[in-house]
Amino acid sequence: MAKPNSAQNHKPRIDTMEELAVAIGVSRPTLSRYFQDPGRVSKTSRERIAEGLERVEYVPNFFATRLNRKSTGMIGVIIPYLNDLFFTKLLEAIERAAMEAGFSVITKCSHSDPIIEARAAETFMSMNVDGALVAPLGNHSDMKVHERLRSRLPFVLVDSRPETMPEVDFVGTNHNQSTGLATEYLCRVGGPPVFLAMPRVNFNALEREHAYIATMEELGHEPRIIGTNAIEDTWLFESHGQAVLDREFAAGRLLDTSILCANDRVAIGALRSAASHGLEPGSKRSGGLRIMGHDDYPLCPFTVPSLTTVAQNVDSIGHEAVSRLVGSIHAQNNQDEQFVKLFDGELKMRESA
Repeated sequence: MAKPNSAQNHKPRIDTMEELAVAIGVSRPTLSRYFQDPGRVSKTSRERIAEGLERVEYVPNFFATRLNRKSTGMIGVIIPYLNDLFFTKLLEAIERAAMEAGFSVITKCSHSDPIIEARAAETFMSMNVDGALVAPLGNHSDMKVHERLRSRLPFVLVDSRPETMPEVDFVGTNHNQSTGLATEYLCRVGGPPVFLAMPRVNFNALEREHAYIATMEELGHEPRIIGTNAIEDTWLFESHGQAVLDREFAAGRLLDTSILCANDRVAIGALRSAASHGLEPGSKRSGGLRIMGHDDYPLCPFTVPSLTTVAQNVDSIGHEAVSRLVGSIHAQNNQDEQFVKLFDGELKMRESA
């Protein structure tokens, strides 16, 4: 085993830029310009600073090196839930796109609470981030705070667009297309589906509900919606789906029906309920019970049975949202024209339907 390099392990630690300037032998302003943009100092100074940094242990203060800049190089992102892998996928797409554009991402979670969401927006304004991407809670978000955020810096809504913010730039999914695609598919492979909804606090779920109704009526079927009222006092979508279908199955209802769920997490709860009642949803199993979701949650291929769903184009949503925001930061966009970009969903046929 190779011995550790003792010289590297005992580099003198330097905490301030003033101390570093003395140690390297350059002026403090020259050092500051180097950390902001190495191209702003001479080749001789760049080489001298680079050699000096090899001899010491020093990490530049992120905020201190940006105090005199017009840009902090930071984008703020607010998401509503930490326990939802959809937002994990969305954050990954946003971070990758931001890094490609030369920005760092700071993420805050609203935890389903409009007060915390408002506090996160205020924090971003106090940090002078260059712009913000917000996946809002819905129509109960604090509109005054979002209006202030929009007046202070570039601001793009992602994933959900509340009715109370109709003029803000938005990037998300075309729910009319994606839910229509799911409804048409279930009508094609089985009986007309029932829609397993959610308590009407989630804007995307409500949009999907409306799209389901429109598609069913277009196909000549009577829409049927269940689960609009909370059965249990919980924010867990899986628990809601399970509780609604436990009630239906226990009463002998929907045992051989196609069920379209508002999202995959509700559908996972629905699958759990089916299993507990000895039911086997899926086109290749006995009976006509089918269960389908929406989003293509990362766990969908691994449920039993694997969950048929409609995938949102998360990578494109994240990239497009960052692209629009960066264009606004650099004043490349026409701020008088609202930007709305909707991506179509893609059918993912698996075992459950």
